[in-house]
Amino acid sequence: MNPIASPFRYRWFARGDLNGFFALSMDNLALLAGMSGILVGVFHLPADIVFRQMVPGTAFGVLIGDLLYSWLAFRLARREGRQDVCAMPLGIDTPSMFALSFGVVGPAYLLNHDAHQAWVVGMAVLFIMGVAKIIAAFFGDALRRALPRTALLGALSAAAIALIMFFSFTKILAEPIGGLVALGVIMLVLVGGVRLPWRIPAVAGSVLAGFAAYHLAIWIGYQPLPSQGGLALPGLMLPVPSLAFIEGLELAWHYIPLAIPVAVATVIGGIDNTESAAAAGDVYATRSILLVEGIATLVAALCGGVIQNTPYIGHPAYKEMGSRAAYTLATGLFIGIGAATGLIGALISALPESVVVPILVFVGMEMSAQSVLTTQPQHVKALGLGLVPALAYLINIELNGLIGAAHIEVATLDAYTRHSLQVLTMLGNGFIITSMLWATWLIWVIDQRLRQAAMICGIAAAMTLVGLIHSPYADGRIFFPWQAPQYSLVIGYLLLGGLCILLGLKRPDFLQKS
Repeated sequence: MNPIASPFRYRWFARGDLNGFFALSMDNLALLAGMSGILVGVFHLPADIVFRQMVPGTAFGVLIGDLLYSWLAFRLARREGRQDVCAMPLGIDTPSMFALSFGVVGPAYLLNHDAHQAWVVGMAVLFIMGVAKIIAAFFGDALRRALPRTALLGALSAAAIALIMFFSFTKILAEPIGGLVALGVIMLVLVGGVRLPWRIPAVAGSVLAGFAAYHLAIWIGYQPLPSQGGLALPGLMLPVPSLAFIEGLELAWHYIPLAIPVAVATVIGGIDNTESAAAAGDVYATRSILLVEGIATLVAALCGGVIQNTPYIGHPAYKEMGSRAAYTLATGLFIGIGAATGLIGALISALPESVVVPILVFVGMEMSAQSVLTTQPQHVKALGLGLVPALAYLINIELNGLIGAAHIEVATLDAYTRHSLQVLTMLGNGFIITSMLWATWLIWVIDQRLRQAAMICGIAAAMTLVGLIHSPYADGRIFFPWQAPQYSLVIGYLLLGGLCILLGLKRPDFLQKS
């Protein structure tokens, strides 16, 4: 008689989960600190609404997503009878943290300095993104085939260089003692391969080293500039589901040109991350991974969040650390419960931004490096072209901040200066889509696919006609074609498309080449 086999029990905690927890939780903490610093320090939203509403709601999406990914790891381990299954890491999406903070919530507040309105607009935009991601989960592979990978990565690379790295360095140089020490640890360990004593994780080690250097300098006599980030207020900040986002839907549609491409990018990234996990030995269902990130984003929006969630790049790295499912479970609980109890807010207030943001510099470097390394050599020029709209968006943010701080009325400026400011606004609005279109156009020109290049010009003209790109308004609003304030850029795109067709007709394979 055969002995009864004991039921399989997944050993979901291992020593490697400690390293995984520090890496994943500090990454999310840095992004929450970055979001708070941008909204309070740059746009001057009241700290109360940022820490009591936006941070807990955004963090609650991390909690839900990481709990569901942990559950998927348990299910995969039981199905395959393996102990080494590693959960997919999930957290706050880095590009959208910058894009939605700088492109949605901040500008919505500047319209009339109504913090509640800015919050519900951010919720509404996030709700639309969550719905779009859930729908896209059923068509993820088709989306990835339809969008040129170089163009998509180029747009994200542009955001990484122009927004993520730039603003992170402004924080580091504003307080360089702790900032450069923390950045040095990140670069030495994650880029240079140097190991820290006692196997301290790189992110935790950078924060500890930067924090120690900062306070040692203060003890000696260094006087840093006062922080503009505001202080988190104590007490419970429970993310309660509500329909408050409905109040912001009317204005939210103006920000769709920015929001939808960022949402689609995470869907495509989720597919790539699922394939990366499969290559490392953990074969998750792609649709399940995508649905979880969509659900987490939707839940965050309903609970007051303003930034979406996404599966993180690096599952093989977490698996190499020896992580299983405990690290995602612990990260979700730490970020979600910590934000609701005020612990996260207290940490953000206690830690100088300069010692938290160096991990974002590394993330920006990785994003830009990935776009170059995965791009065919002949297409690298397209990455440079895609960078221009993001730089215009960056300059526009800085100029508007300086104009506002100087209390300058734009209407009082001379006609040439006003026109230059409007051109800069048009170049920056919808920069994610513009970067993708411009990069795709140049890729197809390089490949002599002039018919397809002409199609891109037609798409760009149509989008310009309704303000999906190049909106001349400061808030990036969209409009009906008959409401377009000017048509010259539309005509320019059409003429460029006609030029592609005219020159392409000289090629005998113009009509046949796909």
